[in-house]
Amino acid sequence: MTLRVLLATLHLLALGIGLGAVWARARSLSVRPLDIAAVRRAFSADTWWGIAAGLWISTGLWRGLASMEKPTSYYLQNHVFFAKMGFLALILILEILPVATLIAWRRDSGRNRESWRPDETVAQRISTISYIQVVLVIAMVIAATAMARGVGV
Repeated sequence: MTLRVLLATLHLLALGIGLGAVWARARSLSVRPLDIAAVRRAFSADTWWGIAAGLWISTGLWRGLASMEKPTSYYLQNHVFFAKMGFLALILILEILPVATLIAWRRDSGRNRESWRPDETVAQRISTISYIQVVLVIAMVIAATAMARGVGV
């Protein structure tokens, strides 16, 4: 298997992992009443979302900057590529609240195991953000599909 095929495979696997993970995080945090088991499921999904993001970004940069599929200039002159990167930027900006909150919740739930309770209002906000991120990931897939077919050049 060539490096090109391996990177493309990892990039696509990250898509499946990430899309499923962010959807699972959204669903877990929308359970009412929000219990500790649902929050633990959200923590697990959030971990997978982070792994997928790291894999997605690293393989995407490698593929684009090393001209694995197309020359780097193809991407830098393609308005659909910039739309795709705009969707990614929105995902990352939207991720600020969830990542900060879930890190704090992991810490607090570990310290105060018996007495800790998550804030359902914040959980609902993270759930909504996660569903928005699902839509943005799908928009990225549409952009990537269009780019692969020469749209935007």
